[in-house]
Amino acid sequence: MSYSTENIRNIALAGHAGAGKTTLFEALLHAGGVIQTQGSVERGTTQSDTDAQEKARGHSIDSCIAGIDRGGCHINLIDTAGYPDFRGGTLSAFAAVETVAVVVNAANGVEHGTRRMMEHARERGLARLLVVNKIDAEGADLPALAEALREEFGPECLPVNLPADGGRRVLDCFFHAEGATDLSSLAEAHQRILDQVVEVSEKLMDRYLDAGEGALTREQLHDAFEQCLREGHLVPVCFVSARTGAGVAELLELAERLLPNPAEGNPPPFLDAGGAPIAVSADPGRHVVADVFKIVNDPFVGKLSVFRVWQGTIRRDSQLYVDDGRKPFKVGHLFRLNARNHVEIERAIPGDIAAVAKVEEIHFDAVLHDSHEEDRIRLAPPHFPQPMFGLALEPKHKGQEQKLSQALLRLAEEDPCLRVEHHKELNETVVRGLSELHLKVMLERMRERYGVEVVTHPPRIAYRETIAARADGHHRHKKQTGGAGQFGEVFLRVEPLERGGGFEFVDEVKGGVIPNQFLPAIEKGVRQAMERGAVAGYPMQDLRVTVYDGKYHPVDSKEVAFVSAGKKAFLDAVGKARPIVLEPIVDVEVAIPEANVGDVTGGLAGKRARILGTDARRGGELVIRAQAPLAELTDYPTELKAMTGGRGRYSLDLSHYEPVPPPVQKQLSEAWKPHVEED
Repeated sequence: MSYSTENIRNIALAGHAGAGKTTLFEALLHAGGVIQTQGSVERGTTQSDTDAQEKARGHSIDSCIAGIDRGGCHINLIDTAGYPDFRGGTLSAFAAVETVAVVVNAANGVEHGTRRMMEHARERGLARLLVVNKIDAEGADLPALAEALREEFGPECLPVNLPADGGRRVLDCFFHAEGATDLSSLAEAHQRILDQVVEVSEKLMDRYLDAGEGALTREQLHDAFEQCLREGHLVPVCFVSARTGAGVAELLELAERLLPNPAEGNPPPFLDAGGAPIAVSADPGRHVVADVFKIVNDPFVGKLSVFRVWQGTIRRDSQLYVDDGRKPFKVGHLFRLNARNHVEIERAIPGDIAAVAKVEEIHFDAVLHDSHEEDRIRLAPPHFPQPMFGLALEPKHKGQEQKLSQALLRLAEEDPCLRVEHHKELNETVVRGLSELHLKVMLERMRERYGVEVVTHPPRIAYRETIAARADGHHRHKKQTGGAGQFGEVFLRVEPLERGGGFEFVDEVKGGVIPNQFLPAIEKGVRQAMERGAVAGYPMQDLRVTVYDGKYHPVDSKEVAFVSAGKKAFLDAVGKARPIVLEPIVDVEVAIPEANVGDVTGGLAGKRARILGTDARRGGELVIRAQAPLAELTDYPTELKAMTGGRGRYSLDLSHYEPVPPPVQKQLSEAWKPHVEED
């Protein structure tokens, strides 16, 4: 099928776990004629949940992409995971679309995941759509839910269709206004949304007030509707039942007629080398700019790099560069992803989502381009949660170290929230993720896909070190062993930066007492000491190092001498600057039955947690918000399960670092002493 950029719609389905996104994905593909029979999550026959772990667990883990061609329109639909444990793939999909459809379970109402996805989409400047699913569910109070959505997300949340006959069908209330529904009259709903849409245009408003609705053309309403979505002035609410199909065809029609195409969405946040915004255009004739938002290691076609084309046209046999690479690769095969199938295509235009296979140098968030004019730009990625849960692991069977390393590399390529760390001083490999479940799924995939079994144990907590005062340090490195010697002398100053300040290296050397060519060596020595730590063996952060004096020898001064002098002068200064150990503090949200609130809050208080507040949810559920040291939560999954009979769930996000209590710092320092190596 041939189509233009103006006829493309890119939509991500997101929302809380259990809202029915995958079933809705199936229903849309069925209504769009892509599949003949709608699959079932329970039977493991859906187009999107094809992984063995997804079928076994009955929920999505990865995002899945499929295209629908209907009435000259091409809709790229992305089904995303609802569990917060797998947010990496969900947020990655936001970098490829103009619209996020947040799916809400009509029986459960506004849930934690609903809020999270609405906020992420708003921050990204994406059009938002609320899709109320399961409108025929027993006990669903649709009028109350419609009001709850407006209270939670603002008066701009207005229905564009309304349920009728107990959720067995829906009636359009944007273009039509006749009839009664389960919520109200269509005329009333039609009036409210029309009033909201014309507000964005003074000219349109005047025409509407002077001559009434009949004076407005469909094209004018479309343009104003699209502007409302782009500016967040309107969040359409659609009622559907993915199980029965009620409202599904109407949702597709809404996508075709009213949702923004790639030329109408808010400009993507591309940045130049200096971090300044840079414009790209949905022009098929300009240089190619595409962003890789998903990596799949496919057992049949190899590494598959999935990208969104933002500018230009990619054709089969095109020559493309990766980031600022000097050597291009040839697009031998160009694919469109259609759920389980990869369809080979001849070209991809702005707005298209496509993929290339077996190009190892491509990585997540890479920019593909065909001109060095674009080799320093990048698309600002979504804000990913920090992976805080960790497991130290080693292969169960000897001789599989290399195989383990390759498996971890492949898995980390696919998931931006999975991090692999190697701690040389302890000869320890640590993998970090968003939760116990996240890492459990990763280990199961490693065994199933790559045949690697591992032994795990708790890792060290990701403590950091810093300083609390300003101090000066000095070291003279002098070594003479016959022939040319080594000489370098460094005076430097350390001072603390605010939390999150990172590291600054400042050159204040005057008069050439240390030649410029040796300053990088001093910085190298400082960074080596920072990586190793000065108090308890953890990396240092949030400090400034200023080199202001020193000496050199025209014959004996070498890079290695200034590396050593810089390192020891830094340690000398840090020892006087009140070094402290910082611990990660995480934001904790615990959802529990109301009957367990006393046990859970008491348990958190015993973990040095600060309770920030509680929120009541429908169905007698309570959400406790707190901040706690990550070190206190290593056994929390087991404890919460025991306290709530398996009904509690929680999520963590890194908040900040703060100093550990003095007894903890003393304990960490004592534990590190046996690992200190003599220089």
